[in-house]
Amino acid sequence: MSTSTLESESKAARIELLPNQLANQIAAGEVVERPASVVKELIENSLDAGADTLEIQLEQGGMRLLRIRDNGVGIHAADLELALSRHATSKIRSFEDLEGVNSLGFRGEALPSIASVSRLEISSRTHADTHAAKLQVHGGDIAAPLEPAAHPVGTTITVRDLFYNTPARKKFLKTEKTEFNHIDTVIKRVALSRFDVNFNVIHNQKQVHRIRACHNDLTRRQRIADICGSAFVEQSITVDFSGAGLRLWGWVGLPTFSRSQADMQYFYVNSRMIRDKLVSHGVRQAYKDVMYHGRHPAFVLYLEMDPKLVDVNVHPTKHEVRFRESRLVHDFIFRALHQALAEVRPGDVQASEANTTAGVWAYGETIPELSQLPPQSQFRSQPGGQPSRGQSSFGSAGQQSMALSVQEQLDAYAGLNRAVQASLNDEVTLQDQEVESSGHYLGYAIAQLHGVYILAENQSGLVLVDMHAAHERIVYERLKQGLENDADGIRSQPMLVPLTVNLSKGEVSLVQENVAVFTDLGFLVEPMGQETVVIRQIPSVMRDSDVTGLVRDVVSDFARYGSSDRIREHLNSILATIACHGSVRANRKLSLQEMNALLRDMERTERSGQCNHGRPTWIQLKLGELDKLFLRGQ
Repeated sequence: MSTSTLESESKAARIELLPNQLANQIAAGEVVERPASVVKELIENSLDAGADTLEIQLEQGGMRLLRIRDNGVGIHAADLELALSRHATSKIRSFEDLEGVNSLGFRGEALPSIASVSRLEISSRTHADTHAAKLQVHGGDIAAPLEPAAHPVGTTITVRDLFYNTPARKKFLKTEKTEFNHIDTVIKRVALSRFDVNFNVIHNQKQVHRIRACHNDLTRRQRIADICGSAFVEQSITVDFSGAGLRLWGWVGLPTFSRSQADMQYFYVNSRMIRDKLVSHGVRQAYKDVMYHGRHPAFVLYLEMDPKLVDVNVHPTKHEVRFRESRLVHDFIFRALHQALAEVRPGDVQASEANTTAGVWAYGETIPELSQLPPQSQFRSQPGGQPSRGQSSFGSAGQQSMALSVQEQLDAYAGLNRAVQASLNDEVTLQDQEVESSGHYLGYAIAQLHGVYILAENQSGLVLVDMHAAHERIVYERLKQGLENDADGIRSQPMLVPLTVNLSKGEVSLVQENVAVFTDLGFLVEPMGQETVVIRQIPSVMRDSDVTGLVRDVVSDFARYGSSDRIREHLNSILATIACHGSVRANRKLSLQEMNALLRDMERTERSGQCNHGRPTWIQLKLGELDKLFLRGQ
C-alpha cells in the first residue's frame, strides 16, 4: 500500500452528530418546498387540533408573510418551546399509534423545519389558560423568551421572510402570482376534504375566499361548484358504495365531462389528500370503455377505511400512502366506479330541472365482501333503489338480455320500414308522440338529418342522436354480453406451434399463481422450466394478435397492481371493431319506427351515452337554449 494511501486513510473524517439547527434545515428541504408547503403543514396541524374556523393571511404570495389563525384546542404554554423541537408531537405515543394514524400530521417535523428557515412567531392559548403565551424563533434560534399575550382560545402561527437564511432555496421561488396559485390549490384541496370547516383567505389585505362550513348536501354541492366549477356538478354523478370494510363516496364526472389534463382529480383517504398510482389505475380502468382517447376523468372521491389498513408513513410530504390490501382497494374502486358509470343511461332516472344535459344522478348501495364476489359479477341499483344482481359482460352490470342477434336486430329495423310502407295505420303522428313522450327520456323521433342524426322531441326540448355511434354502442354491449353468457365460455383454439415466452423466475411464479385467470379468458399458459412459459391455447378472436407481447404485459400488471385487464381490453377492442362494422351506417334512411326502436334500445343499454371510442352519442337542447338562439323573450 502506498504512503499517500495510508496518509489519506489516516486523515479520514470522524463521524459526528449534526447541529440541531442544521438537521432542521436539512429536514426543511423535504418538508418545506415553497410557501404552499408551509400552508399545508400548518393547516393540517390546525385541523388536527379540532379547529372549525381558519383564517389565512398572506403577503406577496406567502413569501413575505404567512399567518394562520385557528380556534382549535391550543398548545400549553409550557409546551411551546418543545413544539419547535424535532420529533415532538402530541399525536402518537407508541408503535401501535403509528400503525393506525388517524391524524393528518404525526412526524413532529413541520414546525421545527419551518422555524429553521424563517422568522416564526407562535401564540396559543388553551381553555385551561387565563391568557395566551407567545414565542419568537428566528432561523431555529429563540429570538425572545416566552411571554404572555392576548389571544383567544386557539393558535396563531406567523411565518415571515421564508428562506431568508437560505438564499439558494429562495432563488427557486417563482413569481408572487405563481406562489399564490400554489397556495390557492392547497386551500381548495383541503376545503374539499373538510366540509365542516370555515376558511377565510386574505392576500395583500384583500379577501380572496370566504368558504363557509357545509352541513347538508346542497351546501356541499355548492362548495364543490365554487372550487371545481358548476359544469362539473351539473355533469357528474354521486356515488356511495360500501363493502369489505371500505366506503367510497363522492362525485365523478360523466365521460362527456373530460379534461385534457388530470387537473381535476381529488382523491382522499380518511380525509387525507393523496396521489397514488394504484388508485389512478383503478379509476382509469373504470373509464376505459367510455372515455375518449387522451382525455382524463374528473372526480372528487373519498375512501374511508380502517387506519390500520393504510400506511401513511411513506413520504415526508404525506402525499403518498401504501395500502396493506392493495389489490382489494384497487378492485373495490374499479368495481364501484365501473358500476356507477354503467348505470348512467337515458331513462333510468329523471334529471333535475336545475341541471343541463345529462343531469346529476345518484347511485349507491352496499357491495358484499369482494372476496365473495365471482370474478366479474356486479351489483346494480335499479330505479327506485332496489338492488338486483346480474352477470356482466367483462365488468358491465345487469344489462337486459339480448333478445335478437345483431343481424336479426338489423333485419328487424328493416322489417319495421317495410311495415311502414305497407300500412298507413302504423304511422305515429306528432300529437301521439307528444302524449307518449313523457314515458321516455329520449322522447320520440320526428325526423332524420342527412342520414346521420336523429332528431327527437322530449319534454325538455330537442334531442340530437348520432345514429351510427349510438347503435355501435348497443351492438358492442350486446356482443360483450353474448360472449360472456356463451354456454361454452370464451371459444379457444389450440396453437399449431405453441409459443414460448421467456420470463424471470418471479414472473413465472406470477403466471403459476394466476393460471385460472388465463384459463377463464380462453388461454392455456403453462410454466416450462424456471424462466419460461408456453402458450398452448388462445381465444379464437385473437388469432391475429401479438399474443406474446400481451402475455408479457399481463404479467407486468400482475406484478404492479395484483391484477390485469389487458386480455379483456384486447377482447373488447376486437368486439368494438366488429360492432363498428355491424352497426347502422351513415346515410341510411330510417323510418320513424326504426328511429324510435333505436332510442328505446339506447334507454335500455348501459353506457349508451358514449360510443365505443368515448364520444357522446346524444345531446339535449332545452327549450330555453333554443329560445336564446332565436332571441325569444329578450
